[in-house]
Amino acid sequence: MFMRTYLCAIFLALTSPVAAHAQSADLVLCVAADPSDPDKPADVKGVPEIAAADIATAIKFCRPAAASSRRAMFALGRAYAANRQTAEAIAAWRKAADKGSSAAMVELGVAYGTGSGGARDEARARKLFEKAAQAGNPRAVANLAALGSAGGGAPARPAQARMLLGKAAETNAEAQYQLGLMLSNGSGGEKDDIAARALFEKAAAQNHPGALERMGAFAQEGRGGPKDKDAAKAYYERAAALGDEDAKKALERLRCPYAIKDKQGKLVTTLCF
Repeated sequence: MFMRTYLCAIFLALTSPVAAHAQSADLVLCVAADPSDPDKPADVKGVPEIAAADIATAIKFCRPAAASSRRAMFALGRAYAANRQTAEAIAAWRKAADKGSSAAMVELGVAYGTGSGGARDEARARKLFEKAAQAGNPRAVANLAALGSAGGGAPARPAQARMLLGKAAETNAEAQYQLGLMLSNGSGGEKDDIAARALFEKAAAQNHPGALERMGAFAQEGRGGPKDKDAAKAYYERAAALGDEDAKKALERLRCPYAIKDKQGKLVTTLCF
């Protein structure tokens, strides 16, 4: 599935007095605090989710600011999306994307790729992700790599995806995780467990659930580095706490490692500790 740090939220975060002075009052109050928006000022940290009580205020101030700011137009789309006004959100993102907002291109790509905004159009989603990726948007790179694997297969263009992910993985946890998967599977190039483990470790340090689960598996198996059952369990526990289902299953297997089967090979029971 697409990695939705996506319909991420807006928070009414004010910029510093110097930055605020250079912006309209509406834009200051509409600040699109999406942590991964390249248009976001460096001094605005951003938050992943919007409080329901802030949606109406965000829409109120983003509307007038959007006329002269693509960042505000993107923020308006996010506010509409948080308010479940899908058609309005897509319309705003189209306008922001036309003005060059790579973050809006990603949101549109997700909408087309998942069919959340109407008929599913994977080809259109790919074009949007590619355009945003060329602009250096790390979310676009990660989505582009994941697009082909949404149905369980490999990325449609693994070599290209691997190259793009290599650039984004310098700073982006999702890109680190996706590239780690490609390296561990040998997709788009040579298999490299050592490099994959290093990438998973970087993403795990940023609490990426999938990377934490992979670090657990690599530590348990001794892939790409030392074998450490205690570390594996700790990684699984962190991933499980974040909702990763594979990690939860791995913890259960650690707790109940022995399976008793009948003559037909059917599971009778497990021995747990």
